[in-house]
Amino acid sequence: MKRTWIKNARIVNEGKTFHGSIVIENDRIAEVIADGTLPLHPCDEEIDAGGCYLMPGVIDDHVHFRDPGLTHKADMHTESTAAAAGGVTSFMDMPNTTPQTTNLEALEAKFADAATKSVVNYSFYFGATNNNADMLSQLDKTRICGVKLFMGASTGNMLVDRMEVLRKVFANAGMLIATHCEEQAIISANTVAFKEKYGEDPDIKYHPEIRSAEACMHSSSLAIKLAEETGARLHILHVSTAGELDLFEDKPLSEKQITSEACVSHLYFCDKDYETLGARIKCNPAIKTATDREALRQALATNRIDVIGTDHAPHLLKEKQGGALKAVSGMPMIQFSLVAIMELVREGVLTIEQLVQKMCHAPAELYHIEKRGFIRPGYYADLVLVNPDSQWTVTSDCILSKCGWSPMEGQTFHSQVEKTFVNGHLVYHNHQVDKAHRGKELRFKR
Repeated sequence: MKRTWIKNARIVNEGKTFHGSIVIENDRIAEVIADGTLPLHPCDEEIDAGGCYLMPGVIDDHVHFRDPGLTHKADMHTESTAAAAGGVTSFMDMPNTTPQTTNLEALEAKFADAATKSVVNYSFYFGATNNNADMLSQLDKTRICGVKLFMGASTGNMLVDRMEVLRKVFANAGMLIATHCEEQAIISANTVAFKEKYGEDPDIKYHPEIRSAEACMHSSSLAIKLAEETGARLHILHVSTAGELDLFEDKPLSEKQITSEACVSHLYFCDKDYETLGARIKCNPAIKTATDREALRQALATNRIDVIGTDHAPHLLKEKQGGALKAVSGMPMIQFSLVAIMELVREGVLTIEQLVQKMCHAPAELYHIEKRGFIRPGYYADLVLVNPDSQWTVTSDCILSKCGWSPMEGQTFHSQVEKTFVNGHLVYHNHQVDKAHRGKELRFKR
């Protein structure tokens, strides 16, 4: 039995920040100790946190690791390595791979693959299609984080657009439904209009007008209507507009059936950044106006935004060439998500306690993850040490995602991930990841 004492930390947990220490015993948290108190039993190893923040590991509810089938741009091992370096200890991966995770065999293959590749903990969404709603009752709800429903066409072409199927999915899922909400008819009409005016591939700056705020609002409103009619648990992913925020209630997560996620990209960038970053920040839904970004940021201090995720979606840079229609959508974000939101803490947009709520506690509570997301005795020791006073600039040589680039290149951050623990094991320190480590399946209380 190995016991590790992390001392001299500023622990951020459950709405409080306090000086203290933690004892890890094998893969679990054994003790949470107030400052000045010694562990109950001798420890094999001592780690001096040096006054850094010690918080639960980040749980990213929204990633595309491109594995299987698209591994020229990313895979389970490389992206989980990037996650560990960014303080992310668990991820939930989307089904738009090749093959798509839309049947039980493909789902089981993903779990088996992750067991041999993933440095951090993992789970997978089951993808709803126009033809597989009857399979939902067969899913092991203790292993699967949720059902992913594309109510707008995006990478992977998994659009579900038949109303009778949508109603069936909402009625029969029996677990959280995570939706991509953009109304395809509006996008298609906008595409035709902009092609007529600007040619076959309009400038990237028109991307947020083609995949418009109206398209997002229309689809999100429909999803909420279906959820209210059926009593389904609905989680709307990557909310990108100010208008959509009015659809969500400002009340505690425990009282909600309908919840929302904001992504780092929509919180960090706005449409002015297309001028310098071009298609590197092209994603679906599109990054929109500075007004939308400001509204999303303000909502972080409320309960209208419940979770912060990344929609980490790597592509090769050559695939990002072109304008609003030809460049592919998606960007790698997971390695820099925590430090990016720490910048918003530094600016006073939200508190450090609110960051931990939305990146660590809320995903665990929302998805009913067993024994993770909080610093509590008996919980898995998924932890991250963050130095809030360590300025550095992102350069290409520090990027661990397989695609080899990031829209964050050249960005200066004022905090840095010092250490990441996954199931009690130190997987990241001194800018190095223990690539031999393997995470565990997430389990869910149903």
